[in-house]
Amino acid sequence: MAPARAREKERSGRASVWLVLGLANPGSEFEGTRHNVGGDAVHCVARHFDRSLTLERGQRARTATIDTPGGAVTLAVPTTFMNESGAALPGLLRRTSLQDIGHLLVVHDELDLEPGRLQLKHSGGLAGHNGLRSVADVLKSREFARLRIGVGKPPHRDHGANYVLTRPRGEQAAVLSTAIEAAADVIGWVIEDGFDAAQRRVNGS
Repeated sequence: MAPARAREKERSGRASVWLVLGLANPGSEFEGTRHNVGGDAVHCVARHFDRSLTLERGQRARTATIDTPGGAVTLAVPTTFMNESGAALPGLLRRTSLQDIGHLLVVHDELDLEPGRLQLKHSGGLAGHNGLRSVADVLKSREFARLRIGVGKPPHRDHGANYVLTRPRGEQAAVLSTAIEAAADVIGWVIEDGFDAAQRRVNGS
């Protein structure tokens, strides 16, 4: 049996300066859908570091920890369905010992942005996004950072749920594929340069 101190270290994981949470639905039937672009972007970051997200015992998210000049950064994608995304956070926050909720970056799809457009923001509303709502409910706070990946609005206002759960085709598929790669770059800017500098670079102000 491992010493108690070693078991505690294994349970709590490494302290991280950023926790990057990509929202997505689990399962092959949801791969490539608009709703999963946040998770796809986080997987993309992991690949840039030659890492893959793995599921550890007791966690409700697949994770990878990467080393950066500023400290360790944890990448995570919940294994829960979108509307229960926040359920992954208690374990992740214990594992990462994150000190500042402002250093939780949630990456998600956004209907209110045209396909492919990216926007960084800190705190604010939830725009009817059930994944964001779940995160806010668990944290009891909306004071976390968000990277919004535009997927555009559905052809009909009442078709939003079906729209985000479908796979884009043709030109829009190419646009979102490019946006996922660009979002991974933005995550890198946040980690390397800080949120404010990355926000100015992305949002143009």
